[in-house]
Amino acid sequence: MQFLGRRKKLEAGPRTELYGHCLQLYGQPPTENISLHEFETFAVDRLKLLKTVENLGVSYLKTSDQYSKKLDTEISTLQFPYRAYAEDKKTKTGASEYEKRRKDHISHFILRLAYCQTEDLRRWFIQQEIDLFRYRFNNLPSKSKTEFLHQNNLHYDTISKEEKISLKEKLVSSSYAVSGITVEEQDIYKVPFQEALDLVRSRRVYLKAGYVYIPHQDIITIVLNDFRTRLSKALALTARSLPVVQSDERLQPLLSHLSHAYVGQDYSIQKNIGKISLEQIDPLSSRSFPLCMRQLHRALRESHHLRHGGRMQYGLFLKGIGLTLEQALQFWRSEFVKGKVDTDKFDKAYAYSIRHMFGKEGKRTDYTPYSCMKVILSNAPSQGDHHGCPFRHSDPELLKQKLLSYKVSPSGVNQILELVKGMHFQLACQKYFELTHNIEDSGFSLNHPNEYFLESQKLLGGGREVDPPKGPSAPRPTAGPPQAQAPQAPAPQAPPEKTEDLECFFMDG
Repeated sequence: MQFLGRRKKLEAGPRTELYGHCLQLYGQPPTENISLHEFETFAVDRLKLLKTVENLGVSYLKTSDQYSKKLDTEISTLQFPYRAYAEDKKTKTGASEYEKRRKDHISHFILRLAYCQTEDLRRWFIQQEIDLFRYRFNNLPSKSKTEFLHQNNLHYDTISKEEKISLKEKLVSSSYAVSGITVEEQDIYKVPFQEALDLVRSRRVYLKAGYVYIPHQDIITIVLNDFRTRLSKALALTARSLPVVQSDERLQPLLSHLSHAYVGQDYSIQKNIGKISLEQIDPLSSRSFPLCMRQLHRALRESHHLRHGGRMQYGLFLKGIGLTLEQALQFWRSEFVKGKVDTDKFDKAYAYSIRHMFGKEGKRTDYTPYSCMKVILSNAPSQGDHHGCPFRHSDPELLKQKLLSYKVSPSGVNQILELVKGMHFQLACQKYFELTHNIEDSGFSLNHPNEYFLESQKLLGGGREVDPPKGPSAPRPTAGPPQAQAPQAPAPQAPPEKTEDLECFFMDG
């Protein structure tokens, strides 16, 4: 594809002029031609990075060592620029610094196209980009910070050593970020006061003759305000031109699904196929099912019926954990006939759709279980439905009652509700996992109901996948105390599909 502009603009100067710094404000869109394969890969990698930023921002203090270590690892693994390296040399992973900066630039603009469509998407994208920018800026050496400001025409000049000495007493008394010991050792920026109103309002800086004097620890506040304003305006402008971009039949399917794409394992092929017996479903539902599937299972057992949305969500989940087609037909038939559906009606009205799930009817598509994002963002439940995400679609008071009935402690319920209030629905589900398995850190980022099931089985089996208990009377294994649990390594991400399978890559059910 081609972004607006001509390719020769890219080749006008050396590479160092094109991406002269490891960090940028993304003021100019890319002007080169890229392949659909690169488009896809860049978009998916940045999406993975932003989702990691979101998860870590809720799970850890942003100034903690755990936060830094995990985010450093993700930035390095996905080959995005991090620290200020001037040399354009190959790294151990094979990517040069120029290639990393190019990827950072292009991927940001690709996600702008996907996340400009609604106010909720724009808000999420801005917040994650700001958190990522803050982390990268704060980890730059002082010289690189100054270079960044100058290259982006942010005229925040540092004052001289002599001026720092003359203003030492004022600087120390007006700012929490400096002390008498460090004032001479750190950069102090002189900025027009109207560009630092937040710091002036909170009385965190020294103000003199229309200028404020900002310690280098606080300059990020000014830069972030500028970045937020630019990005917010840019997303609004991008939304206006989106219909033109979506008219491209190569990009339209990808952009339609990218904003809620799932980029992990699809769970369409399970090595445990056929190992689950129908008698095991009840005990598994209370031990290893995520709340959305536990809710569907309970509704099915009580009413002996589920509407189409519930049958699709729950049926594909059961398929993913190991139910065969024959078992699925027996399971749904035996439950429906307990209600108002006789055997003949079931075979005529419902059996076809179950065979269709398994790729035995229609287009013979082997449908994959729904990811968390698909459950959260598509086909919201209406009155009488039981599908969807309980953390996203349930009334908070009803959710509270449900969690308490499942023996979640009151303090744990409050933690979950705080995450729900912040719209961190997957993290709320992950907290539910930790509370119901008696661990402090699950050790993985939850993105799929079937991932929840597999991680639960591994944990209950002492780090290995286990066969479910034989029947409802089997004893329930218990997880040991938090200190006895070894952290689980994050589940490996499935490699991207080939470019020609672009649409299938982003379709998760």
